[in-house]
Amino acid sequence: MNFDSILTLSPHATGKQHLPETTPPPPTVILIAGPTASGKSDLALALANRLGADIINADASQVYGDLPLLSARPGDEELAQAAHHLYGHVDGATRYSVGQWSRDVAVTLADCARRQVAAIMVGGTGLYFRALESGLSPIPAVPDAIMRDGMAHYDEMGAEAFAAEVIAVDPPMVRLAPNDRQRLVRAWSVYRHSGTPLSALGQAAPWAGSARPVPPARLVLMPDRNALYDRCDHRFEAMLAAGALAEVAALKARKLSPTLPVMSALGARELMDHLAGSTSLDAATALAQRNTRRFAKRQMTWFRNQTATWPIAPNIDAALERVLDQLPAGIKEARNLR
Repeated sequence: MNFDSILTLSPHATGKQHLPETTPPPPTVILIAGPTASGKSDLALALANRLGADIINADASQVYGDLPLLSARPGDEELAQAAHHLYGHVDGATRYSVGQWSRDVAVTLADCARRQVAAIMVGGTGLYFRALESGLSPIPAVPDAIMRDGMAHYDEMGAEAFAAEVIAVDPPMVRLAPNDRQRLVRAWSVYRHSGTPLSALGQAAPWAGSARPVPPARLVLMPDRNALYDRCDHRFEAMLAAGALAEVAALKARKLSPTLPVMSALGARELMDHLAGSTSLDAATALAQRNTRRFAKRQMTWFRNQTATWPIAPNIDAALERVLDQLPAGIKEARNLR
């Protein structure tokens, strides 16, 4: 599924590539990407207030209902200011995929089109944005037993040796850090199950269909690295103060498979280790902060490489200006924007 088909097809479409004449045109779509803790949710809310737009989640962790604090989902104050979609709508026991997210996005965009409101997609999951713009080849479902084998194999071999084994059969996975357990195990499991490297299955398909009626605005919010790292550290402390440890305790009590995506949420594994008595809260916090900083660094690298043509802004004020500059004149006139 690609951006054109998401904008023009419902989940029950019959293969037609264009909207019926009686269907409203696709909504204006604004794509806001950026690393964790960059302030992109605040940017999306500021834009929504200016445009009267809806906000659609493009972050893989924020789809799950179990960890609203730890995943930094918008709170009640933010939800009261603008309509938010695809946040916390998936149970943690579900292995939610980019394909399922794309189908959910299709429903949401169709609703925005009917109501003639703009849609702001915001998040840090690069694969979601790639699916929107280019589409993805289907990736086969992997049985839980194979995923569990992969987790056990990773723990037995150690991070470096396991990463080397994955890279031997799927060289593009060299981009993953050895401690990126979730993604390395995913790549290992897909190869073992299908005999095909994950990178080959996940290559983007070319654009299809005609040009969009209203080109989407795009932007990557990319703060200074040191400032971003400070934000990561302070935000995790704020999450703990707000009750994130209790969230993780409730998730741990569900005894879900460790291979489920919800279990790889930033900070979840470290806090579970603390709850199991294997580390102090201070040590778990320090490790979670370090891993969050490393994750943010990888996100920054991904967006620089994979969204190289997108405008970049270092802060919300500059980002607002650059997004509004991309909007067609008709949209600005309708919203009395300059």
